[in-house]
Amino acid sequence: MLPIISEENAASVFSQIFKDIPTWRKKMIHYIKDENPEINTAIIEAANQTDLDPKAVALGAYMTYLLIELAMKENESIMNFSD
Repeated sequence: MLPIISEENAASVFSQIFKDIPTWRKKMIHYIKDENPEINTAIIEAANQTDLDPKAVALGAYMTYLLIELAMKENESIMNFSD
């Protein structure tokens, strides 16, 4: 099951992305290439196999990846919290 993405995480990610979309996308390409090269390859392949704008497809995929990653970290910190 995928974690729930908080409004705070979504707002934070959106503000990062929309400040400078091309720079953010390039940063994510390098980040995911290091973190999870298979996912990066799949995103690039999917972006190139569609009639849609490949940069827009990649942007959506990278955004989703980051949102899920942040939500998973948030859930882990809640689950590992002890008094």
